[in-house]
Amino acid sequence: MSTDVLSPFAAWLGLRETADAAARAADLVEAVRGRLPAGGPSTIHDLGSGTGSMLRWLAPRLPGPQRWVLYDRDPELLAHAAAGTVTAADGAPVTVLTRCTDLTRLTAADLAAADLVTASALLDMFTADEVERVVAACAGAGRPALLMISVTGGVRLTPADPLDAEIAAAFNDHQRRTAGGRHLLGPDAVDATLAAFARHGVPVRTRPSPWRLGPEQAELTAEWFRGWVGAACEQRPELADRAARYARRRLAEAAAGRLTVVVEHRDLLAG
Repeated sequence: MSTDVLSPFAAWLGLRETADAAARAADLVEAVRGRLPAGGPSTIHDLGSGTGSMLRWLAPRLPGPQRWVLYDRDPELLAHAAAGTVTAADGAPVTVLTRCTDLTRLTAADLAAADLVTASALLDMFTADEVERVVAACAGAGRPALLMISVTGGVRLTPADPLDAEIAAAFNDHQRRTAGGRHLLGPDAVDATLAAFARHGVPVRTRPSPWRLGPEQAELTAEWFRGWVGAACEQRPELADRAARYARRRLAEAAAGRLTVVVEHRDLLAG
C-alpha cells in the first residue's frame, strides 16, 4: 500500500518517520535488550502503531525472533503497518499481528503476554485518566514500557522571530484543548505519565529526543510549521492576520534553507 493512497494523517506519519528515527534515544534500547528473553522469541506490544514506524525502527535493533502485536483504532493504518517486511538485528524473523481497538481500554490482562510494551508519539493525545489506565495496564502486567517521542511543548526556531513565543504558547494551549469531551494533556503528558508510574512504584528513565530540522528536512519543516501555526490560530483566531504574514516569512526562510527548528520531545523507559 503506497503512501499516495493513504489518508493525510498517514502521509504525515510517513513524512515524519525519518525525523522520529533520528531523535529517539537509542541508548534506552541497550537497557531493553537486557529485559528480553535470552534467545527469544520476544513478544512486543506496540500501542498506537500508526503506519508501523516503531516496529521498523526497533525490531532491527533487537536480536532474536520477535512477535509484534500492533494496536491502533485505524484499520487502514494497521494494514499499512503490517504490509512490510522487517527482520531482527541478527536476521531472525519478525512476525506481526494487528489489533484494532481502543488503547485507553487496555488492561493488564491484554499485555500479560508481552515482554515489552512500546509506543511512539502517543501520550500527548491522552487525557489524564487515559494515561492512568495505560500506565496501570503496563504496571499491572509487570512489563517494561518504552514510550518515545512525546512532545513537551518546547520549540526553538533560528533565526528567532518576535512572534515565535506567542505562536508556541497558542499551539500548546490547543494541544491541551477539550475535544469530544476529552481534555487532552498535550505537552503535559510526560509529567502526567511520570507521576502515574511513580504512584505504581515503577521507576522511569528519561532522555531528550528532539527533532532537529534543517535544510535537509525542508519538506517536513514546512508541513510541521503549517500545522503548528494553523493549530495556534484555531486556538486564538485573533492571531490570524499577524500569523499569515509570519508564516510567509518563515516558509520563505525554510525554502531558502535559512530556517532551523528544534522540537523538544522526551523518551521514557519504565519498569
